[in-house]
Amino acid sequence: MKLSRRGVLQGAAALGSLWAVGCASTKKEGSEAARASAPKGGSKRILILGGTGFLGPQLVEAARARGHTVTLFNRGKTRPHLFPDVEKLHGDRDPQNGEGLKALEGRTWDAVVDTSGYVPRVVRASAELLAPHVGHYVFISTISVYKELPRPGMDEDSPLATVDDPANENVRENYGALKALCEKAVEAAFPGRTTNIRPGLIVGPDDPTQRFTYWPVRVAQGGEVLAPGSGSDSAQFIDVRDLAEWTILTLENRELGTFNATGPAKPLTMKGLLEACKQASGGDATFTWVDAAFLEKHGVRAWMDMPVWVTPGGEMAGMSAVSNARAVARGLKFRPAVDTARDTLTWFNGLPPERQAELRKRAGLPPKREREVLAAWHQQQSGVGAAHAP
Repeated sequence: MKLSRRGVLQGAAALGSLWAVGCASTKKEGSEAARASAPKGGSKRILILGGTGFLGPQLVEAARARGHTVTLFNRGKTRPHLFPDVEKLHGDRDPQNGEGLKALEGRTWDAVVDTSGYVPRVVRASAELLAPHVGHYVFISTISVYKELPRPGMDEDSPLATVDDPANENVRENYGALKALCEKAVEAAFPGRTTNIRPGLIVGPDDPTQRFTYWPVRVAQGGEVLAPGSGSDSAQFIDVRDLAEWTILTLENRELGTFNATGPAKPLTMKGLLEACKQASGGDATFTWVDAAFLEKHGVRAWMDMPVWVTPGGEMAGMSAVSNARAVARGLKFRPAVDTARDTLTWFNGLPPERQAELRKRAGLPPKREREVLAAWHQQQSGVGAAHAP
C-alpha cells in the first residue's frame, strides 16, 4: 500500500501530529548544552500557547533551565497539575468559545511560542491580539506545509500546500495547507518579527503517537524483526528535547525566518535506526529486510504499519530527507539516535500496562500480523530459491 500525502496527513491528525496532544513529562531534564551558558540579552518573559502536551512541557523545561520566566495559556483541561509554580492563564484559542483570549488582554511578554495553532482564523486572533504587546512570535509549524515531497533535499523555499476554500477548517483533511495559512497569519500580524519552525516527525519520551516508539520497543523484544525496504532508505526525525532547546535558542537569538527542524545532522538510514535501537536495548534482535513491493502487496503500510519509513520512489519519498541545512547553520543540534531510542524505551517500560497497550494500537504491526508477513516472505524466498536451483 503506497504512502500518499492524504494518508500521511490524515494519520497525522488522527494520531496527534497535533503535537499538543499526548502524555507529558514532569522531569526536569534539560540538557547540559541548554544549561551551559546564560541566555543572550538576559532572562525573557515567554508566553507558551499550550504547554501541557508533548512538546510544550519540554519547552517549559528548556526555558526555565536557561533562566526565563514562563506563562502558559490553555484551557486547563490537559494535565493541569503540571508546573504548579508556573503562571497559568486559562481560556480558549478560539475567540468564539467561552472566555476566548480574554486572559491575554493587556499583558506583555518578550516572546510567544505557539505550539497549538492549526486553524488560520484562530491563530490570526491570538497573533493580532498579542502583536502590540509581544516582541517576537515563534510558530511551531510542520514540514506537511509543503505542496509535494517527492524528492530528497527539499528546502524552506519549496512550494506550499493550498486549500480551495480557506474557510474550510477540517484539520484532518487539510492539515498541511491550514498550517501554511497559519504561518501567513502570524507573519501578517508580526511582520519582521516571526520565526516559523517546521519540524518533521517529533519523537522521544512521552510521544503519544507510537510512530517512533514502536521500533525501540519491538527491537527490545528480540527475535526476528520485520524491517521495511532494503535498509538503505532514509530515516528522519527530531527528538522533542532537541526541538524544544533549539526553539528557546532561536527565541533568545531572535532568529527570524522559516526553518525546517528535523534531523539528524548527518543522513541516517532505516538500518542505522534499527541498529541504534538494538544497541539501546542490548537485545538479540535480527532484522529481515522485506522489499517495498512485497509489503504493498500484503497491505503493510509505510509510515503507519512500518513507522518512520516512507516508500522509496513514491510521492512522499522526500518526506524523510528534507533539508535542515538552514536550521543547522543557526545552531540546531541533535543527540545520537541511540540516546533517543534508549530514553524512549525507558519511558515506555515505565508506563502502566494499560497505557502501553493503548499506545501499541496506534502504529506498528501487531505481533501476529508481523509473523504472518514474515512467513509469507520466507515462503516466497524459498520459492525463488527453488526456481533458480540447478
